[in-house]
Amino acid sequence: MKAVVIVGCGFVADLYMTGLATFPGIRILGAYDRDVDRMRAFTAFHDLRSFDTLDEAIMALPETGVLLNLTNPASHGAINRAALEAGKHVFCEKPMTLDPDEAFDLARLARERGLQLASAPSSVLGEAAQVLISSLHKKVAGPARLIYAELDDGFIPQAPLESWISASGAPWPYADEFRTGCTLEHAGYYLSWLIAAFGSVTRVIAATAETLPDKRGISGTPDFSVATLFFENGPPARLTCSITAPHDHRLRVIGDGGYLEVKEAWNNAAPVRFHRRLRIRRRLLESPFGKRLRPGGAAGSTAGGEKGATHPKVKRTGAAAMNFALGPAEMLDAIAAHRNSRIAGDFALHLTEVTLAIQSGAPLTEIRSRCVPMELMPWA
Repeated sequence: MKAVVIVGCGFVADLYMTGLATFPGIRILGAYDRDVDRMRAFTAFHDLRSFDTLDEAIMALPETGVLLNLTNPASHGAINRAALEAGKHVFCEKPMTLDPDEAFDLARLARERGLQLASAPSSVLGEAAQVLISSLHKKVAGPARLIYAELDDGFIPQAPLESWISASGAPWPYADEFRTGCTLEHAGYYLSWLIAAFGSVTRVIAATAETLPDKRGISGTPDFSVATLFFENGPPARLTCSITAPHDHRLRVIGDGGYLEVKEAWNNAAPVRFHRRLRIRRRLLESPFGKRLRPGGAAGSTAGGEKGATHPKVKRTGAAAMNFALGPAEMLDAIAAHRNSRIAGDFALHLTEVTLAIQSGAPLTEIRSRCVPMELMPWA
């Protein structure tokens, strides 16, 4: 049975519910949150069962089910461990844990128990990411030489944060977001794409700073980071995160023949364009009119049988048009097929370790974990 239990009923849980609704074959067995009032509001809104304890929620899962850990990042490690020790597969919101040593220990525990442990974000399984990765494999722009990835979200502390309310009434947890920091919250969106395309990062050179020392009364966590990533088999990449600089979510991969570009990290259907490099008279420039690249070989559909479809899409909610359930759905398919999930195991551990290395701001971090590039989705 393809089933999930939700632990953590805050703002992001409603986004997962929207995504799960696009996969009618997945059963949602219920939800748990230590905040009883929040749990009751969430489960009443979505007509779900409420569990009285975390143990009850974990034990409600069948062997083929997945626990969705959507709690505060400070709770991720302990809840992941509890579920794994109970013999349950886990999909965790990012990051898997706040401690790199614990990440290795959790990955070891999952491996020893024959379980799958995965981490958000799921956008790496989305259309934009998969088209980009496929285009890199095909060398559409020639061999990749350099990557610039930006995840700047604007001057967030001045945004009307109190008005950001989820469907079931949960406020956007800006205090938790500011304490966790934009790097842990956002770096994974493009970092997961790059790891999926090129495999292992071997070294990280990073720097962080707190540019806004008073974010609605919260301070002490970097709100800006810049990292240079060195891949075992790929070009160097610069990845920037901030909640201070104007909104910029561009990803550009520069090659011998031009560059590939995506302008939206949080839109599963964002266009991927190839800008060809040209010599016109005495000038060298890239064409301002990029050719849109599309999925190749999409023979079927995961959403109702429509020819050429890739995966179920969701409407834009706030700043994002992402199906948060792509990851859990892929995990459940993998478990049912007795194969490794694309986003679990070595991939999830590597993503977590590299993200934490960036967050640390250490001048140089040698990355211990390794993973291979991701197998593309069949329709990519």
